[in-house]
This record gives sequence, C-alpha cells and structure tokens, in this order.
Amino acid sequence: MMKNGKDHIASLRDGREVYIDGRRVNDVTSHPAYRNAVRSTGKLFDFHAAPANQDLMTFVAPDSGVRANRIWQLPGSYEELVVRRKALEAWTELHGGFMGRAPDHVASCIAGMYMGLEVFEAYDPKRAAALADYYRYARDNDLYLTYVIINPQADRSKSAAQQKSEFLAAGVVDRDREGITVRGAKMLATGGIMANEVLVTIIQPLQPGEEKYAYSFAIPMNTKGLKILSRKSYEAAAPSVFDNPLSSRFDENDAVLYFDDVKVPWDRVFVVDNVEMCQKQFHATPAHVYQNYQAMIRLAVKLRFLTGIARRTAEMNGVVNFPQVRETLGQLAAEVGMVDALVACMEVQGSQRGAYFVPHTHTLYAAQTLTQQLYPKVMTTLRELAGGGMIMLPSSVEDFRNPELAGLIGKTQQSPAASAVDKVKFYKLAWDAVGSEFASRHTQYEMFYAGATFVTKGHSFRSYDWARADRALNLMLDGYALGDEVPGLAEAPAA
Repeated sequence: MMKNGKDHIASLRDGREVYIDGRRVNDVTSHPAYRNAVRSTGKLFDFHAAPANQDLMTFVAPDSGVRANRIWQLPGSYEELVVRRKALEAWTELHGGFMGRAPDHVASCIAGMYMGLEVFEAYDPKRAAALADYYRYARDNDLYLTYVIINPQADRSKSAAQQKSEFLAAGVVDRDREGITVRGAKMLATGGIMANEVLVTIIQPLQPGEEKYAYSFAIPMNTKGLKILSRKSYEAAAPSVFDNPLSSRFDENDAVLYFDDVKVPWDRVFVVDNVEMCQKQFHATPAHVYQNYQAMIRLAVKLRFLTGIARRTAEMNGVVNFPQVRETLGQLAAEVGMVDALVACMEVQGSQRGAYFVPHTHTLYAAQTLTQQLYPKVMTTLRELAGGGMIMLPSSVEDFRNPELAGLIGKTQQSPAASAVDKVKFYKLAWDAVGSEFASRHTQYEMFYAGATFVTKGHSFRSYDWARADRALNLMLDGYALGDEVPGLAEAPAA
C-alpha cells in the first residue's frame, strides 16, 4: 500500500505518548513543535506516490507483486544499486540532507538484515521468520521507521549491568507465551515523532551476563507503555519560514524512549538473550554497511547544498573572482567531490552476497572516517566566507512590514548579485544552516551519528585489505637484497 502525504500524516494521529515542555502532546501533526516537520515528511510520501515519479521512486516486490518504495529494494546487481541510489538522492534533495533519519535510513537497516537472513536462521529459525515477515510487512505498508540502538549516557565507565539502576538501560524483565516485557530507556529516537514504528536493539558491545539487554524488536510508536520524551523543539522557536527556512521545516527532533513495562509479541522479536547475535545482526549481515551507505548518500546531497551556499556567499559579497576565494572554493569543491567519488566507489567495488549486490565495506568506513572530520571543516569554511554577513541581518520578517525599516534595509543590505530582499533571504538560510542552534545540532550529529571517531576508525582498520598492502610492500622488498650491493655478503639472519 503506497501512502501519500495525507495518508502518512493521518497515521500519526494514533494516540502516541509524546511529552515536551512538561506536557503530553495530543496531536503531533498540529502541535507547533512538530507540525511543519510532519508536513515535510508528508511531502516525501507525496513525492514517491506521484505517478510521474513511479519509475524513479518505486519497484515491484518480486515476492508479492506489491509496488513499494525503493528504500526497501534489495538490489541484485550493480545497476539496481545505482537505480536505488538515484531514488534516495531525489528524496534527500527535498530536505537538503537535513533529515538524517528520514524513512530511507532504518528501511535500509532492516533490508540489510533481511539480505543476511541466513545469519538469523543459524541463530534461531523462529526469530528469522519474524524478521522476514516484518521486512515484508513494513515494505508493503509503506512504514516510516526510526530506531534506538544505544543506551542512555550515565556512568560511561560502567557497563549497562553496572549502572545504579538495573533498568536504566531498557532490559527484558519478563517473558511468557505471548512475548517479552521491556523496562527502561533507549536513545536516540531521531525522527521518532514522525515515524510509525521503532526498531529497538543495541549496537554497542555487551558483555556476558548482560543478556537482558541483548534483544532486537520492532513495535509501533503508539504501543502501550512507550513514552516519547522529546528534546526542545527548534521548530517551535522558528515561527517564520523566511527567518528560519530549515529549522522551521526540517527539525526531525530527537527523543529518549522510555519503556514502562512494554509488552512485545514474539512475532516482533528478532533477537533475545544473545549478546553475540546483537552484533552479528549488524556486522555479519549487510545491515550496517547498507544503512550507512544510505547515510553517505544523504550526506553527499547535503554537502552539495552547503557548497552551493559557499559559492553564493562569495557572489553575494562580490568576491567570487578573488584568487584567494577561488582557492577556498576549489578546496571545498575537491573535498565534496571526494564524497561523491566515495559513494560511486562503494557501488563500483560492491560485491555479490548470494542474490544481493552490496556496497563495498571498507570504502563506506573510509568515507565515514573522513566525513566526520570534513563536516566541521565545511562549517568553518562557510563562516570564513561570510564574515559578518550572516549576523548583521534584519531581526525578523516583521521588519519588512514597517515601510521605514524596509527602506533602510534596502539601503543597508546591498549586494552586486541580488536585491536587498534576496540577500536577506539567502543569508537567513545560510545562518540557519551554519550558525543557528539547529545548525549546531547538525554539526554534532554529522560528527557522531556513526559513532565516536575511534569507532569509525576501528571499522576502517578492521575492514581494510591489509594483506594486499602487505603484498605490495613485500614485492618491493623482495626486489633487492644486501648481497646485490656487497657481493658475497649474506643477508643478516632474522632477529
């Protein structure tokens, strides 16, 4: 069932238990903290449901004949992987990459798990069947999923089992014939306000004895006992789209989820009581690579958008032809072009895994390692290009309603490339992308959504082809010897 925007927005009026500013939210689709972001999500569904976009955005599921969004597609070849990427790019361009947990992210995670279904079958055939059924259910019902895959930050020197509260991190407190009961908190439900369901599991390593925290399941956001504790809303503080064009529309929000003895039926449980399998579901299947390949597609689109801001800034200030400015823009273009190239390389160097074609693992982890460092550098470049231009702006759109002030704005906001109104409009957008509280959250997000830097560098270390590098080194070493220089002198014995 392909949803349009109206369908998706209606699906969010489900009685979910959301809290912000000390109060429960009756309807997230109309609340000023969320309504514009909800509408932006609705536009994604309108786009993929539009008949003109059917070939770009959808495919026919071979097992059911149902037409579904390509976010759920399981590519069988390089060509199919590229076709899916183009759909993800088109969707991402609608929000400029600022919705990091749009529906394509966790769909990619579930699809990647499904592509490694044999790993689940070796663990437990019943849990594998539950995962396979859920993949088809989410795909055929056009669901928007978020996930919570890390435990709350408390005493980070202690494991989940060593915290003061046994159920600070959500754990299994009971089980019966119907399912498991879960109590405690998980984070970080980015996009959870607009999602239909949530995947709940753990990506952080667990230790033996922590089996109560080792599970994987998916439930609706309106499940009884599930409390959604929202962070502050940047949208609520941005009532004017002109003044805050990004934060007013694309604040996907983040939330802590608290499970107040939530019952999860067995047909929604994919892993339980197995520390090893919690890691395998991500790293022994294509899930971790496939979901982060999507994230890198999104980031590539976002960086292109930010590069557009950089050049437009130089044009607004009339300095685009200055040699030093062209040097700065050229460096930025090279770095952003590198990200595009890495995405293409993930595809070209991809490989067959049974029936499926999956992106190249090390290229993905190389891209994550490098872009964690690149994003704050891009932010600094944009600040340097703009100088005070992003700061010294009219206080709000209301200034234009005052004829006297509007006249003064026309005199003081001059640019060789645009009218005063267009200059203000542009710099309001630039500030929202670079300097606002919303922008600051995004810098933090891009630096850490893939994990701490030692985590991504560790993935890069483990997935690199060290044997190939070693062969190249040995080939050179084997090409000469000390005896070539000093005839009759034997090589020194190994230490």
